Amino acid sequence: MRNMANDLQKNWYSILDAAPTDGLQELKQKYQRLVLMFHPDKQKPGLSEEEADLHLQRFIDVDQAWKVLSNEESRRKFDLQLRAHELKQRWPVDACVTVEDMNWDSGNECYSYSCRCGGEFHLEKEEAEEEDSVVCCDTCSLSIEVKRST
Repeated sequence: MRNMANDLQKNWYSILDAAPTDGLQELKQKYQRLVLMFHPDKQKPGLSEEEADLHLQRFIDVDQAWKVLSNEESRRKFDLQLRAHELKQRWPVDACVTVEDMNWDSGNECYSYSCRCGGEFHLEKEEAEEEDSVVCCDTCSLSIEVKRST
């Protein structure tokens, strides 16, 4: 399972010059254009080693962005994490809980916490171990801050 906290170090939409509202066909066209532009076999002769390395890294990032955003489940998870990250930067949270307050869901291998709307907040195990997180409800617009265990 992918660690979404690491994905937030890179915004997959920005890498594809895309927006979260873009459909799969639009994403695919942007991916194809960029992957051809940065593919190692398509580089002009005479590129410096540094430029070639930058193009290779961009090619790898474009490929990874496509892998995340072309898959419905991984895109949904990334969108939720992106939204939570944005909320953490701009909006107050509705509640603050610790990991111990949450329930371990062994089926989905994540922590869950019930929202007052009847939905749930989900936190991946890796995220709970790394740092405090803001998590959005899967049903409504409420968010909680989850503090790491001490």
